[in-house]
Amino acid sequence: MSAPPNREISSARGYAPLVEVRRGEIVESVHFGAIAVVDARGRRVAAAGEPTQPVVLRSTAKPAQVLPLIDSGGAERFRFSDEQIAVMIGSHGGEPFHVGAVRSILETIGLDERALQCGAHDPYHRPSARALRQSGQEPTPLHNNCSGKHAGMLALAVHLGAPIDRYLEPGHPVQARIRARLESLAGLAPGPAPRLIDGCSAPTFAMPLASLALVYARLAAPAGPAADADSSVRRAVAAMRGHPEMIAGTDRLCTALMRTGRSGLIAKIGAEGMYALAWERGGTGYGLALKISDGEGQRSRHSVALEALRQLEVLPAEEAASLRARFVDEVRNHRDLVVGSIRTTFRLA
Repeated sequence: MSAPPNREISSARGYAPLVEVRRGEIVESVHFGAIAVVDARGRRVAAAGEPTQPVVLRSTAKPAQVLPLIDSGGAERFRFSDEQIAVMIGSHGGEPFHVGAVRSILETIGLDERALQCGAHDPYHRPSARALRQSGQEPTPLHNNCSGKHAGMLALAVHLGAPIDRYLEPGHPVQARIRARLESLAGLAPGPAPRLIDGCSAPTFAMPLASLALVYARLAAPAGPAADADSSVRRAVAAMRGHPEMIAGTDRLCTALMRTGRSGLIAKIGAEGMYALAWERGGTGYGLALKISDGEGQRSRHSVALEALRQLEVLPAEEAASLRARFVDEVRNHRDLVVGSIRTTFRLA
């Protein structure tokens, strides 16, 4: 008896080959994925693979997840700085300045790290992780790359007078406001986006890749009747652009891309091969969302992001090549000999 069709496996047909990994001149492996590029009105600009491919947002949702705190007046009430807003959006490296910023948020709202329900892991920033070990300390939830997001959620709970210990529950007022805001930016009717649990235990969502691209296009330059009124989006994006070190950190591509200052570029990674970017051109916002189907991180995701920005003329070829040399290594063996290459194979259309 044959097995029933697997809906998740069949959905992978929407992915196209994006990156080849070669050993010598032999193609040793191929990374598949999909790319969607839209403007702030949802009009398709370019794509590779199927832009309606369903994806799980993971940390690409963070710029939208902070908006209810700003909408509610909580950010103003607590007088949060742009650095603090930015770390709420970031997937930070656990560097001392990241940890200090998150701690300051908690202190402002009268809590400490025990309130964070994100769990603990070593800092992504290797020198910071090494320094922590050498000092004999263990990582705490403050070092979790999502601790800023969780601190922001706790701040909203305090502002609303909602239960602190249940701030991650799907029906909690914090999570209800986040879901509504995200679905609105994505152009989705209320309710249909599947809710899942992220690596940090917070709710995350699934939606078509093009819907995520629309979220980012509307971050870069909101469109429609409510555009002029969306001061929360402007505040969040200004924090990202003004403090890109809080979005990722030292030697991280998101931070380096935003520091270029090209077209107001913003960039945000997500786990399992997710990446989302936005920029403004001629008063119009554009969003790009990409997914690497096998969930691979740096070599494929970074390669695709930089090549897509080059093809879309957001980054000049020389600048894209410089960033690629910095963030996408060649294939090397254990003696550090170059034995292969990583090449993008797609053309946006």
